[in-house]
Amino acid sequence: MEQRETTHYVHKLSFILLILSLAFPSSSFELRPSVADSTFLHRNDTAISDFRVLNRRALFQCPDLNPYLQINVTTQADLSDERFITVNVSGVLVPSDGDWVAMVSPSFSNVTTCLGSEAYYLQTGDTSILPLLCHYPVKAKYVTSDPSYLSCKNQKCQKYGNNGDCEVRTCAGSLSFHVVNIRTNIEFVFFAGGFSTPCILTKTDLPLKFSNPNSPLHGHLSSIDSTATSMRLTWVSGDKEPQQVQYGDGKSQTSEVTTFSAADMCSEYRLGSIVVPSPAKDFGWHDPGYIHTAVMSGLQPSSTFNYKYGSDSVGWSAEIQFRTPPAGGSDELKFLVFGDMGKAPLDSSAEHYIQPGSISVIKGMTEEVENGNVDSIFHIGDISYATGFLVEWDYFLNLITPLASKVSYMTAIGNHERDYSDSGSWYTGPDSGGECGVPYETYFPMPTPAKDKPWYSIEQGSVHFTVISTEHDWTEKSEQYEWMKTDMASVDRSKTPWLVFTGHRPMYSSLGADDQFLETVEPLLLNNKVDLVLFGHVHNYERTCSIYKSECLAMPEKDQNGIDTYDNTNYTAPVQAIVGMAGFSLDKFPDDAPSWSLVRISEFGYVRANATKDELKLEFVNSDTKNVDDSFIITKK
Repeated sequence: MEQRETTHYVHKLSFILLILSLAFPSSSFELRPSVADSTFLHRNDTAISDFRVLNRRALFQCPDLNPYLQINVTTQADLSDERFITVNVSGVLVPSDGDWVAMVSPSFSNVTTCLGSEAYYLQTGDTSILPLLCHYPVKAKYVTSDPSYLSCKNQKCQKYGNNGDCEVRTCAGSLSFHVVNIRTNIEFVFFAGGFSTPCILTKTDLPLKFSNPNSPLHGHLSSIDSTATSMRLTWVSGDKEPQQVQYGDGKSQTSEVTTFSAADMCSEYRLGSIVVPSPAKDFGWHDPGYIHTAVMSGLQPSSTFNYKYGSDSVGWSAEIQFRTPPAGGSDELKFLVFGDMGKAPLDSSAEHYIQPGSISVIKGMTEEVENGNVDSIFHIGDISYATGFLVEWDYFLNLITPLASKVSYMTAIGNHERDYSDSGSWYTGPDSGGECGVPYETYFPMPTPAKDKPWYSIEQGSVHFTVISTEHDWTEKSEQYEWMKTDMASVDRSKTPWLVFTGHRPMYSSLGADDQFLETVEPLLLNNKVDLVLFGHVHNYERTCSIYKSECLAMPEKDQNGIDTYDNTNYTAPVQAIVGMAGFSLDKFPDDAPSWSLVRISEFGYVRANATKDELKLEFVNSDTKNVDDSFIITKK
């Protein structure tokens, strides 16, 4: 007992010295303590869990530090573009289930970047006293992820007595972190107190840097028109100088280079004369590097080509094989469609926003692409869920590379890409975290009419896709409404017999939808004989009858295989389906569903579609079981 008290005194003295060093630092990581803690959590769409409000936590003073405490990584070499690294904590006297390790980048994050007034944070419903832990960690893990940590199976004797007995034993734990090239240096910080009352214990001595922060990464493809003779490639690099894509038999194109800054993010929430910074402009900001884009022309539809991108100065990507989609007006098209996917960590760490189903969905779709079953992909809103925490775009782009580098990856904008108050979005919630569509439109350039007008149409095979933005004005006489009306009226149904209308927010859901959107836009669907309507936003799968004004105008019949079949030879109304089950935590259905709702599934997955001139078949694939949990066919004779 006496030994424990003496040790405790030594540890507290060490703690005081460490706090002084943190208050007057010479190191690259500067965080001052404060006894104040947040009393009111930010509970909107950009923060829910304890980790997601971590940046609003005061740094509570650690009650017990010790001279033996260390944190280090197993490698001293510079980091490759993607790898798992092991972080070891050692010298721990009393392991706690509140001990955790954070990965922080850039390593020079400084408490002085915190805003100086509490009023600035009222946007988040937070009344904390400053200063706070203000730079948001990229990810974090509790040390209890190592099952041997609390039981202290990995012991070390730090002090022996005169009789040779061990007087001071310490414990250790190891954690694995998945790291991708985010261009800026990183370091690991050991905290106690959990996410609710964090305090700094120690940090790695030197920041880790990437061996090539200028590496060309995350190449992803998109179609620029309906001919399928050109494809756009977009990639990320830390270098602003133009690079190239080399493809086919000796062809090449030089990239156009762009980027965005914190000044481009929205910050229009006002409190009197004060403009309240958004997460994207403040504690969630991370430098995106430079976004390169180049168009590969002279291609053939439904054909396979190889390409690589980069430059001799920054290096080259691996050579990748991709397939062009079929040209508009040809017969068969095989595509995948889904919404609300986002990403999840590959190392079971805590991150700002995690979509638990995304890993299994991406794995399932990757197998489809590798087996040659996919011509193109449509991701209809809520893309990465970065929502103002910009480093998460890098992790998302890394995750989709096996898909998006090989086939056309088309997107629609969602609320978590665009919405923010006083920014021009139709809905004024804080769902984008201040991104206001800027990162989305930079990373995913679609064939849209202009910046911040993210609607377009494209034809592939026998399908005309009309892709809208539910987050911009769609009311009558708006620019987008007039575009929708003109676009759908211009479709040559002898060339593309199928008209598919898609966007993010639904018209019909058992969980409710925007009645004004339904009343305004639905008549256009009927007038133009839209066959199929696909939306996301609600995180499940739901299919309707042939529906108009909440009434079933026609019902499907079972074919010889028991598959629901809608006969559009004598057109009545579109079939509508929600496909928002690709990653975000699933929404449960109410007990009493409306009569127009024919199929309701709350499982993770994606929709696999096959279109010919005569038949449009869709299958909901459960990504966990690989089973087809629903299928339906629309026919025309």
